[in-house]
Amino acid sequence: MQITFLGTSSGVPTRSRNVSSVALRLPQRAELWLFDCGEGTQHQIMRSELKISQLSRIFITHMHGDHIFGLMGLLATCGLAGNVERIDIYGPPGLNDYIQSASRYSYTHFSYPIKVHAIRPGIIYEDDDFTVSCGNLHHRITAFGYRVAEKDRAGRFDVEKAKALQIPPGRVYGQLKRGETVTLADGRVIDGTQLCGPTEIGRKIAYCTDTIYCDGAVQLADDVDVLIHEATFAHQDAEMAFQRLHSTTTMAAQTALAAGAHRLIMSHFSPRYAPGNTLELKDLLKEARAIFPRTDMAYDFMIHEVPRRREVELTKVSV
Repeated sequence: MQITFLGTSSGVPTRSRNVSSVALRLPQRAELWLFDCGEGTQHQIMRSELKISQLSRIFITHMHGDHIFGLMGLLATCGLAGNVERIDIYGPPGLNDYIQSASRYSYTHFSYPIKVHAIRPGIIYEDDDFTVSCGNLHHRITAFGYRVAEKDRAGRFDVEKAKALQIPPGRVYGQLKRGETVTLADGRVIDGTQLCGPTEIGRKIAYCTDTIYCDGAVQLADDVDVLIHEATFAHQDAEMAFQRLHSTTTMAAQTALAAGAHRLIMSHFSPRYAPGNTLELKDLLKEARAIFPRTDMAYDFMIHEVPRRREVELTKVSV
């Protein structure tokens, strides 16, 4: 699982930051999932190492322009030059009407299937490898946060140990790899879990924007490996955050702390904290780290690899 930040500014783009979009790359299945699609997102994808042809799912948090104005342009490009097979789009009520109206008035016709899913809290997608769920956030309009959970899988199968036990290779190896209990032809009963390493815990990420601090975000971020959370304002501008129902750095950090997240990556920053101003983004990072030390600050084209917890633990041991 690889996260690429395509837009990290709130409201309007700046010279160094585009508006909201985050890509989740799943190399093992050659898929690309997108979270929000602000204006210019397709240009950001083209400037990155991501491939539009792999785009299969788009998740929209809410219907504000800085999160959806890039959607129609991206979808049109996918049809003209993207070579995509199908795109499923998930988002709040009204999203399908928006796409249909924009398509009608711009005379845009898609050469590939598009399915729009109007979502409500709960599981909105599931396959053999992943579960995606959403929950309500607290913003000025209906807004959802997302949680992507990779399913746990059996640990690595010890082939040498199986050979030492004189277990004949074949279909039985597959059963043992899945942790099943198998009765061999000679009557021996073999517990597959005894031949497999520790269970590989599935990776989990949460994406929460736009919102003020709320229980919904804490629930979505429960025990995640990475929480991507908006931090539009500095702590001293909390009154403005309450008025506009956006988060401060301290709210993002408190969400990560309450949820037991393993890492917080802040995004969606107000342009008011540009270099040279009284408060800069480096000051916002200090505020968050004072509450939740494992905090990073996203920037456009930043890439974050989400490690498996087994790999994380091995790293800790080696250190």
